[in-house]
Amino acid sequence: MKKILITTAIATCGLTANAAFAQTEITWWHGMGGHLGDVVNEIAEGFNGSQSDYVITPVFKGSYEETLTGAIAAFRAGEQPNVVQVFDAGAATVIGAQGATIPVQDLLEQNGVDFDIEDYIAGVRYFYADADGKMIGMPFNSSSPVLYYNADALAEAGVEPPATYEEFEQIAPAIQEAGYTPLVQTHLPWEFVENFHSRHNLPFATNDNGYEGAEGTEILINSPEMAMHFTKVKEWLDGGLFGFHGTSWDDNKAQFLDASAAMYIGSSGDFGGLTSMDLPFEWGSTYLPYWESITSEGYQSFIGGASLFAMSGFDDEENAATAAFFEYLTSPEVQYMWHRETGYVPITEAAYEMAKEDGHYKQFPDAETGIKQLMLPAGENTRGYRMGFYVQIRDVENRELARFLNGETTIEDALATIETEGNELLARFAQTATN
Repeated sequence: MKKILITTAIATCGLTANAAFAQTEITWWHGMGGHLGDVVNEIAEGFNGSQSDYVITPVFKGSYEETLTGAIAAFRAGEQPNVVQVFDAGAATVIGAQGATIPVQDLLEQNGVDFDIEDYIAGVRYFYADADGKMIGMPFNSSSPVLYYNADALAEAGVEPPATYEEFEQIAPAIQEAGYTPLVQTHLPWEFVENFHSRHNLPFATNDNGYEGAEGTEILINSPEMAMHFTKVKEWLDGGLFGFHGTSWDDNKAQFLDASAAMYIGSSGDFGGLTSMDLPFEWGSTYLPYWESITSEGYQSFIGGASLFAMSGFDDEENAATAAFFEYLTSPEVQYMWHRETGYVPITEAAYEMAKEDGHYKQFPDAETGIKQLMLPAGENTRGYRMGFYVQIRDVENRELARFLNGETTIEDALATIETEGNELLARFAQTATN
């Protein structure tokens, strides 16, 4: 266990005594660079300054994938951090690694921190929970896929933002005629696969979307609904109503930023960055569209972003430090600051209420879009998904769906390949999880 020794000089009645006490030091590995990394450092500094027992040191480890890979390797070598940030697609891999983490709910309760999962906003509560509803990972930079629009472009075309894909098909020709590509997306698996299932309350995997266990879990992507959606997307692409610029988030988003595309599907976490830009047009946001032919109402979306996991292998003092940090992190003041500075959603009801009372959404109404979408009606398939090796499955989805959009394969073959290779990965993960 690492300690920092601090010596304090205390002068009393002309006498000076030296009192030494040890602070417990913990580490936090994360994948947030740039401005987000600065805010992470601000949170750590705030925690360190709020008390004198613990010190947390944030360490940037590269991308989400690099952070996850590094944490797994470090755990195997006995050099793991106390806290690690794990993105949505990697959650099942970490949760399935026997003995690698301490459920955050257990950690907090064991250290005398009050915990009630109902304190968290609806769409956040169960994504990182187990089949029994116990929270395993602490939601951190949570986001929701939303539709951003160039308000000037839509006004020029004489149309309103679409709530459904049927409405999009009705307004897209007018937007195209006004000189814009009507729509681009930024992440095929997250926006057009995972959240397609959530927004339509469709099962994404067997075994209750994987929550009942890895053994026997299979992905459910080769469906009539998925085939219909991507067939439509290809028709839009061929007709100039949709732009596809590969699997790079930034390359697709750039079409909106330079006003080539009138709308883009991105993350609610983009809000902070868009607000800081001096864009030459007015913009707004609304919910991720859904197909009215599939459901009469759109359901809540899955959260994106990442959560924080407490890794095992540390003594009680370090675990107490981690619990204290999580308690600080989830306080309304810190969550509101994080939400305000980054655009990620506040994970608790209390922080959301604080933002409303402070007038944040009156000044920035688009900061609330992702939160409201996460609080839409829930269904039996909307709490999340739990599929191991899903990072690799996403790679297969990206590869095959891009091949389809580029005219290199049919949608039937693309979905069949994703399902076959995805289920092979899931079966392999089930073996590693039980061994």
